[in-house]
Amino acid sequence: MANRLSNIVTRTGDKGTTGMADGSRRSKNDARVHCLGEVDELNAAIGVALSFIEDAQVQQVLFSIQHDLFDIGAELCQPGKSLIQPVHLDAIESSATQFNEPLPALKEFILPGGSQAVAFLHLTRTICRRVERSLVALKEIEELNPVTAQYINRLSDLLFILARSMAHQDCGSEVYWRSKYSRLSEE
Repeated sequence: MANRLSNIVTRTGDKGTTGMADGSRRSKNDARVHCLGEVDELNAAIGVALSFIEDAQVQQVLFSIQHDLFDIGAELCQPGKSLIQPVHLDAIESSATQFNEPLPALKEFILPGGSQAVAFLHLTRTICRRVERSLVALKEIEELNPVTAQYINRLSDLLFILARSMAHQDCGSEVYWRSKYSRLSEE
């Protein structure tokens, strides 16, 4: 592979714009650039979660997602490009089904936390939800690949399921939300 980035400090963004893959420049406050940053943040958070996960199946799923997120970044850098396809949705849904099947049914909301792996997976889920909100806002002003927003929506579900799966592997239980409004507080 040729050197893609030989000079990291370019100073081209000093005036508040950033270069897109199509050669255009956009304000760093542009909605598309904002989405790019959030997808990058999600990918980095998944990388942090991975550093605490030893389960090879979960690792493989998350590595695959990281590649998909780079493809989403490529879509966002090149308006009109569509890299995320229905097959990517199928993979997310298949993983969600596989990891959810052995889990007990939810009786109440669970508190995000637990081991470091579980806590970071919950954090990635919340970042994913923010990415989804930003994509919806961008879609209101620019055209986007519709499968990409579906992928991000399914991904947040999968991240929740993976957090639950890791919680059951790590400590065997989850902490349920209890409040005066909680059904479980009456038991």
